[in-house]
Amino acid sequence: MSAAEAAAALGVTRSSLYAYVSRGYVRSEAQAGPSRERRYSREDVEALKRRKEERRDPEKAARRALHWGVPVLESAITLIANGRLYYRGYEATELARSHSIAQVASLVWTGSFDSPALEPRLRPVAGARRAGRIPFVSRAQSMLAIASARDPVAFDLRPQAVAQSGWRILNLLASVAVGSPEPTGTIDLTLARGWGNASSAAVIRAALILSADHELNVSSFTARCVASAGSNPYEVVIAGLAAVEGTRHGGASIRVEALLRTLRGTREIRAALVEHLRRGQSIDGFGHPLYRDADPRAIALMRMLHERHPRSSELSFAEAVARAAGSLLDQRPTIDFALAVLSRVLRLPEGSALTLFAIGRTIGWIGHAVEQYAQQGVIRPRARYVGSTPSAGRG
Repeated sequence: MSAAEAAAALGVTRSSLYAYVSRGYVRSEAQAGPSRERRYSREDVEALKRRKEERRDPEKAARRALHWGVPVLESAITLIANGRLYYRGYEATELARSHSIAQVASLVWTGSFDSPALEPRLRPVAGARRAGRIPFVSRAQSMLAIASARDPVAFDLRPQAVAQSGWRILNLLASVAVGSPEPTGTIDLTLARGWGNASSAAVIRAALILSADHELNVSSFTARCVASAGSNPYEVVIAGLAAVEGTRHGGASIRVEALLRTLRGTREIRAALVEHLRRGQSIDGFGHPLYRDADPRAIALMRMLHERHPRSSELSFAEAVARAAGSLLDQRPTIDFALAVLSRVLRLPEGSALTLFAIGRTIGWIGHAVEQYAQQGVIRPRARYVGSTPSAGRG
């Protein structure tokens, strides 16, 4: 935004705008060209405007604070800005191509790419093999509960110990996902081999890294709440898995998979989507509130699939669905759509999109647990009572 636009949006003079910049409330940068006119971050201006409005109407602020509202906790892990996603200052889409799962986990948990805490693995736990058609999340929660009881240092909540527990948890989840008693290499390779597609390890690695964290989403907030109670990292991940399975969160990829299965034999995709909407059904996997244009995670994954599987009929079909849905909704694919497409292109087992999202997001949950343990306080919001007014005679 120009200075005039930013000042008008805030309802202040230019001198007040410059004061906000000097205090760090609004970022600005010089533009190329002879005038060197400065431009001002629209995101910062809108956030500052919201804060001013909320100070004038505290009840309104309370109503929306926990629903896409103002940040409620400080975190140094993830930044979403200008349509991009960063982990501790590094762009996630670049990390997905250039770094390993261990390096990204180390970065999120410790701030460094190389942590000695990420060497030990959890010893094999009996029962990690597939259990009929029980979904991954249910199997993972059961195995984590067993592993927690068997881990003598599970309640060591110092940062390095939590990172070590986190690495054990990630390896255990990979084993549970493919029904193996123990990892058969790196986490991405364990998954790729277990799903019968060893050549897909690079794309799986990228999917895990791009799913690692996304600020204070519902599962990460749940993880922080559980960590604030003093629960150990295994219990934090069990809670995160309960939240991530919901259809309004990671479970959206299951709905996308179902939609793609339904549309696969349809010639008139757009007409089928119109009928879908006419029946009152949503078209999941499109449009993310935190990205004005497109989800960079979805763009990165779809690009990698193009590079490695340019002749895939499944990929061509998915792109046709994306075009049709985009023309109807005026929205672009999210990571939920991209993960479902990845699962179909690589011919992974049903539900693999959610499995990848959950294992990747575990990295973020452990990172938030590390931060929350350091703060030591309990997250305990107050409720705004809207029920019956107490009166005399009521027990």
